[in-house]
Amino acid sequence: MSDATTATKPAGPKWENDAKDAIKTALRRFQRPLSDLVDRDANEGDTRLLVTDFLCDALGYDKYEDLTTEFAVRGEFADYGVRIDKQLVAFIEVKRVAQKLNARHLRQVETYAVKEGLEWVILTNGQIWQAYHISAGTGQQVSTTLALEVDLLGDESPSKKTATLFHLHRSALKRNTIDELWKRQTATAPAALASVLTADTVLDAIRKEIRRGSGFNADPADIATTLTRSVIRGELLSAST
Repeated sequence: MSDATTATKPAGPKWENDAKDAIKTALRRFQRPLSDLVDRDANEGDTRLLVTDFLCDALGYDKYEDLTTEFAVRGEFADYGVRIDKQLVAFIEVKRVAQKLNARHLRQVETYAVKEGLEWVILTNGQIWQAYHISAGTGQQVSTTLALEVDLLGDESPSKKTATLFHLHRSALKRNTIDELWKRQTATAPAALASVLTADTVLDAIRKEIRRGSGFNADPADIATTLTRSVIRGELLSAST
């Protein structure tokens, strides 16, 4: 095999390349109809039609095998229930294309997920796609974390949009790649790093480095206080705004 052939061969397994190719093609094809929906402030029903087409054409779901509209959840209804190999894996909540997604919309579908014991919900208005991880242990407060977000009409490159949407593709969701994405993000989130920085072993390492540089043997408790009140607090505030 020549170097040129090797260089142009796509990286990753075939299923992954096929999924990304489908997403790239669909992103181009859906630009105009999506823009038209936004321009005419289409209603929620029309938005759902586009979302259904995008789920099937871009993200690989079978309209009849994988998607259930108006999924009944104890007397209420989620817009879509998503099944993979007959196993319910996520709910999708769809809002009108011009409507900004907000916390109220999220709480609505979050409630459905908790009732059914699901870890994933998708919130979309056709243009913006968000995926959230839901943690609801017995006796614990529900924790909801944004795992990914992509704007189909945004300024990001098609390759970046494709890389993000890939985790919502049926083939990827079946292999739970979104869970690995969420774990990586959670491990390096500001709150997680704050916990690491105030661990005893880290504080001791900081104390030793201060002593090496200045000759001053700082108290670990003082270091922790400074980190918590100034460094960490400032970073956490920045992350929340």
